[in-house]
Amino acid sequence: MAYRKLGRTSSQRKAMLRDLTTDLLINERIVTTETRAKEVRKFAEKMITLGKRGDLHARRQAAAFLRNEIATVKEEGDDIIVENVLQKLFNDIAPRYAERQGGYTRILKMEPRRGDAAPMAIIELV
Repeated sequence: MAYRKLGRTSSQRKAMLRDLTTDLLINERIVTTETRAKEVRKFAEKMITLGKRGDLHARRQAAAFLRNEIATVKEEGDDIIVENVLQKLFNDIAPRYAERQGGYTRILKMEPRRGDAAPMAIIELV
C-alpha cells in the first residue's frame, strides 16, 4: 500500500487528513506528528496544484476535499471582507507558487512529544 493507516479507520483517517490540510492552508504552518505531516504533505501539494490550475473543475475538486472554514477577516474602510479557505487557496496561496514545479511544503523535525515520545514535526508552506 502507498499510504499510512495511522491507526484509524478509513473514515476517521480521511476526516483527520482533511482537517489537517485545511488547517495547514489557513495557518500556513502546523505542528503535528512526523507520520501525519508526511501524509498531509501529499494532500496539501495536490490542493495547491489544483489552485494553480484555477479552472472551475479544479475549484470544485478542492471544495469537495477542504473544509468550509473562515481563513481571514479583513477590514477595508467600512467593509468587512470574510475569506474562506478555498478563496485563500485560489487567490493568495496558488499565485505564490506559479513558477514553482512542486515542493510547496517543508517538514522540519522537532523534539519528541512529552508524554508518549512521539516524533513531532512542523509542516509549513515554503
